[in-house]
Amino acid sequence: MGQTEHPSSQTNNQDSNGVTVQISPSRILPDFLQSVNLKYVKLGYHYLITHLLTLLLIPLMVGMLLEVGRMNPEDIWQLWIHLQFNLVSVLACLAILVFGCTVYMMSRPRPVYLVDYSCYKPPEGLKVNFQRFMEHSKLSGYFQNSSLEFQAKILERSGLGDTTYLPAAVHYIPPRPSMATAREEAEQVMFGALDNLFKKTGLKPKDIGILVVNCSLFNPTPSLSAMIVNRYKLRGNIRSFNLGGMGCSAGVIAIDLAKDLLQVHRSTHAIVVSTENITQNWYFGNKKSMLIPNCLFRVGGSAVLLSNKSSDRRRARYKLVHVVRTHKGADDKAFNCVYQEQDEAGKLGVSLSKELMAIAGGALKTNITTLGPLVLPISEQLLFFATLVGRKVFNMKIKPYIPDFKLAFEHFCIHAGGRAVIDELQKNLHLKPIHVEASRMTLHRFGNTSSSSIWYELSYIEAKGRMRKGNRIWQIAFGSGFKCNSAVWQALRTVKSPADSPWADCIDQYPVKLMIE
Repeated sequence: MGQTEHPSSQTNNQDSNGVTVQISPSRILPDFLQSVNLKYVKLGYHYLITHLLTLLLIPLMVGMLLEVGRMNPEDIWQLWIHLQFNLVSVLACLAILVFGCTVYMMSRPRPVYLVDYSCYKPPEGLKVNFQRFMEHSKLSGYFQNSSLEFQAKILERSGLGDTTYLPAAVHYIPPRPSMATAREEAEQVMFGALDNLFKKTGLKPKDIGILVVNCSLFNPTPSLSAMIVNRYKLRGNIRSFNLGGMGCSAGVIAIDLAKDLLQVHRSTHAIVVSTENITQNWYFGNKKSMLIPNCLFRVGGSAVLLSNKSSDRRRARYKLVHVVRTHKGADDKAFNCVYQEQDEAGKLGVSLSKELMAIAGGALKTNITTLGPLVLPISEQLLFFATLVGRKVFNMKIKPYIPDFKLAFEHFCIHAGGRAVIDELQKNLHLKPIHVEASRMTLHRFGNTSSSSIWYELSYIEAKGRMRKGNRIWQIAFGSGFKCNSAVWQALRTVKSPADSPWADCIDQYPVKLMIE
């Protein structure tokens, strides 16, 4: 906006000698819109609307206290006599009140606590940098020159660093994928995360009542969950589940399943293990849409301990607040955008559609439309509703209002599926760089670890010492099908930087500067 000149703000008089005399009147009021930062106006409006009920109740309570203060002993005695003559009514009201409280206490959802979690950190020998990745790809003899050039371009723009990990079978020249090596990778990741979790919590394997394992592309017989039961000799009546083919958002789905089971089974511990298997799903063909997963996916996994025991609240880190799941599988384009298939040469791999980002955007829109009313302050909901009515009912030419989710959450754990995913969510949700820092740094340090990436991101936030009591965390992930799932947590205490974090030896080096085009 240009500045407007005010002729009356200064008067120039010239006398007969040619000397100019300037007469400056008193200062005018500044332009309010230019001198006041509108974000503080918005914050004030948010505070007013959020605490509107409290602000209305305070005068009412003050009035009641004043009225009670004016009562003399005679008035109090008359009130007591009135209650005695209406003893039946009083007892009936008390009975209804007690019954209502009992029904509420018995039917309300049991709180689900996140006691602790562990992210697997592979051994140093499995690290792979760009140069090593390209050399192995070339020496393997599977890829044409055009495919090698394509992979090099994807790596350069991927957001991955030189410290990600690939399974041992892929480090051989040529690679040695087999059922045996795939099992070895699964055992190494799952048992590594679980060993650390049991060590941290002091929990005995026999104390686990529910086990949920999710891995999209590797589903052997016996199942991965059976492998864990066998390794740790879990009890015979354990309720175990193995989720397959559900993509990178399966970690949130597994949390949701564990939450539902904890509503049914009292005083129970549940473990959720999230991982993906690279060994048996490495693509050896030359179809470009199927080469992208080779460049992005890396070794990783997590184990999360949940509990519905009230005694665990004292040591728990987080409380589960909401889980919102969105499934767009009824749409053919959404269903086919992430698709495991064989190419023309019969090579098995996962194909990523060019429409993936557009479909992800639609799924995100549906998901946050459901999540918004659960987490957004009433001020944001009113602004959104007002603009919606203005545009749809009165045909007003105004921009649609994008709710400010920064007012609902302090931390964001966006699935580190790739740089483009993080870029789009940052843009669409109007997030600041610090809000997506955990996602970008996880992608750089560990790559796309599929459904476990949101836990590496949470661990990054903790390692940076940013998690405070009462902070709210939004975990959001996308997966094949197509699905967009959200989990909302609240910190029950200030979390100190854990010594056993996968970031412990490198957190001081982060954040690193990334080249973002």
